[in-house]
Amino acid sequence: MADEVRVAKDGGVAVVVIDHPPLNVLSHDIFLQLDDTFQRLAHDDEVVVVVLTTAGDRAFIAGADIKEFPSLMANANMRGEVMETHHAITRIDRFPKPTIAVLDGLTLGGGLELALAFDLRIAEEHAQLGLPEVKLGLFPGGGGTQRLSRIVGEAKAKEMMFTGDPVSAAEAYRVGIVNQVVPTGAGLDAARAMAAKITRHSLQSLTRIKRAVDQGLEMPLERALEHEADLFVEVFQTEDVREGVSAFIERRQPTFNHR
Repeated sequence: MADEVRVAKDGGVAVVVIDHPPLNVLSHDIFLQLDDTFQRLAHDDEVVVVVLTTAGDRAFIAGADIKEFPSLMANANMRGEVMETHHAITRIDRFPKPTIAVLDGLTLGGGLELALAFDLRIAEEHAQLGLPEVKLGLFPGGGGTQRLSRIVGEAKAKEMMFTGDPVSAAEAYRVGIVNQVVPTGAGLDAARAMAAKITRHSLQSLTRIKRAVDQGLEMPLERALEHEADLFVEVFQTEDVREGVSAFIERRQPTFNHR
């Protein structure tokens, strides 16, 4: 496999870059590289936040590699390969640390499905976001039918998938797909700034916030509140909470060990 996924680490932030010109389409090999990268970063004590961006300024990811589709049509194990993709995206969705995706151009099909698995999304103002699979006689098969509807609601998700038409970055912000819209070229800087704010906090707290929200959304409210209470008891047993409380009482900035 070519080295189309690279990582740079600095100050608790890992920036993952997909470099697959001209439009960063997602091939099967890139999915495998991305999956391997995130599994390694999950166990990297130097990393608190992971930012995903892509090379170039035309597209974040313009979709899956359609050139691979004909081989799927004749593949008796097609469902197995589809589920392999699902498992890779789900592992990113369940990555234990905060994640941020920088949508710096066209974010279509599998690109949007991948972005929806991230905790936070920052779009540059020229970005277009959409699920155009219906125009090929298909439908979003990388989690789009499920994750998008959970974010924007049933009606808006169906509109985007039924028509296949993209929405602007401004519209994506209005309906809650992205957290911020920034000028063209400013996406990575905005993500780094947000990541810097997050890395000041305890990883013990951050991981439990993520688990409480993500897992709680899949539970009835009463059970989710019990789950939150369990995690709250857990976090009170960590060194970081002792440091945070002591720092507050002593009127100083806390120093968390991020382990």
